[in-house]
Amino acid sequence: MGLKSMLDSLLGRGSLPKAKTDRLFAMSTAVVTMEVDLRLKPSSSAGICFKPMEMSKYEDAREEIEGLLKYSTRETGTIFRLEKDGYNFLWVILNDPDFEDLVTNIHMVSQTLIDHDFGEQLLCAVYLFEGKGPVYWIYNFKQDGYYPFVPLEDHKRDNSMETRLKSLMERELPIEKDLGKWYPLWGMPF
Repeated sequence: MGLKSMLDSLLGRGSLPKAKTDRLFAMSTAVVTMEVDLRLKPSSSAGICFKPMEMSKYEDAREEIEGLLKYSTRETGTIFRLEKDGYNFLWVILNDPDFEDLVTNIHMVSQTLIDHDFGEQLLCAVYLFEGKGPVYWIYNFKQDGYYPFVPLEDHKRDNSMETRLKSLMERELPIEKDLGKWYPLWGMPF
């Protein structure tokens, strides 16, 4: 099950729930535990994923999103790019060596996009960490919670590591309790 299934699941409820950003900042304190206790080093990359849009709406939305990003990332110097993945989802990819700036910009960009009526298009925010391999912490805007995604080769995932991360981090992060909503995001553009 991939990003497409995540969208199908969300869309199966009729209309998308509103995006929530209240608990995004939990990552800024949890990163210390991940670095010290779990030896997971935060990368300088993070992303925000949107559901696909009709081509006519896409170009207008892209221009508006880029304008908003130029404004919201100016203060921290965070570099951004917009990119579509293989499933036609639109991604805002942020790069900044200062992890706090990444967390702040993910929140600021998300809130700015919600304020400009893109809230229903927001699906998730993703932070990349490095350990023995990549570990992604995914924040589902609709469920208002995080979950780990540990990909392996051949579109397999390390479920035991994901469960271990859940148990080790659930005191510090709002973890999605329903493991059925821990959607793997294959083919992220970062």
